[in-house]
Amino acid sequence: MTARSYETLQVFSGVRTDIVLHRPERRNAIGPAMVNELLYAFEDAFEDDSCRTIVLTGAGKAFCAGGDFSQMSAGDLALPSRGDYADLLLAMVRAPKPIIARVNGHAMGGGLGLVAASTLAVAVADAKLGTPEVDVGLFPMMIMAVLARIVPRRRLLEMMLLGQRLSAREACDLGIVNRVAAISDLDAEVQGLCDGLASKSPMTLRLGLQAYAEQADLALEQALPLLRDRLAGCLATEDAAEGLAAFLEKRPAQWKGR
Repeated sequence: MTARSYETLQVFSGVRTDIVLHRPERRNAIGPAMVNELLYAFEDAFEDDSCRTIVLTGAGKAFCAGGDFSQMSAGDLALPSRGDYADLLLAMVRAPKPIIARVNGHAMGGGLGLVAASTLAVAVADAKLGTPEVDVGLFPMMIMAVLARIVPRRRLLEMMLLGQRLSAREACDLGIVNRVAAISDLDAEVQGLCDGLASKSPMTLRLGLQAYAEQADLALEQALPLLRDRLAGCLATEDAAEGLAAFLEKRPAQWKGR
């Protein structure tokens, strides 16, 4: 995996790659520099054959406090520009590997967008997740697109129009996070998901995630033929042949990622 020098992140590579938002003095507020570095970090993890899952979390007590109003313009970046926040959300939604948001504290505004764009999310019980932008005369424009794929229309509008801050349990009830855990259990919950995902065929997960992203905005009459073709492609892989053989032979599958 490419070794990079980051100013706003810490990255720990491996079978589980941890990407840590690392501006604890600003409660990990996200600005153009962090967005750009996240695009690099995710791309590197996607291309690393040894990486099976990606965990996104924050340093300190917050996950991400939202947009950094002191850094609303790109200015000088440590790395050549790869894109903006919209590009980042799109890359996450279309990720070929599972991204797990480890929500270790509050996730507001742009931080909530990162949670919603992740594949799965586990939140600590005392975290707050919200869209407070309206309170400063802004509106959560871009995160609206990823939240609308999860939260029912009227509930989302209420949340955005009133600038609501949800408890972790309320966010779980709406499907924004998968699980809520006590701080003492957060790492075990996240690792359990990572272990479960790592036990599956990486090829199958990649094909499944890509197919899910492709069909997400299609009408049913378009989605079904596309998914029929994607199933045929899945059946043609070596891992599918191995999985079916292992099932019939009552033995664990040995995945090759092909």
